[in-house]
Amino acid sequence: MAKIGNLFAGLCGALALNILHESLKNKRTTPRIDFLGEQALQKTVRHFGGNITDKDELYNLTLAGDILSNTLYYSLIGSGRRRHIWTKAIAMGLLAGVGAVKLPEPLGLNPKSVAKTDEIKAMTVGYYLFGALVTGLVLSAFGRKY
Repeated sequence: MAKIGNLFAGLCGALALNILHESLKNKRTTPRIDFLGEQALQKTVRHFGGNITDKDELYNLTLAGDILSNTLYYSLIGSGRRRHIWTKAIAMGLLAGVGAVKLPEPLGLNPKSVAKTDEIKAMTVGYYLFGALVTGLVLSAFGRKY
């Protein structure tokens, strides 16, 4: 049962991250994590000989993949000892955010959408930290009741 609870908490964190991003993405000085995800998905699909030409389909597939991958990642916060939830949440949130800023270029992606300015870099890290903290909050609120 704990694994289901961890997945639920991870889903809450992933949804919180995406709601925050979707709410703010149309402002000029905010990260566009969706653009980075679309690049990564399109690059992967092209590697296997495909191409996604419909912008709505690309957006929807990217959003679904983002929620799924972040759910699985954030669910790891609940593994192990419960007394370390907040340490793991902070560490994993920061790690995901720094990874989102630092890994695009080595992976052959354009990092501008998440790392154009220091402010956007900090916000990108903050978004992922926020998702991890929401996960920690859900895990703490429900404890072992799952």
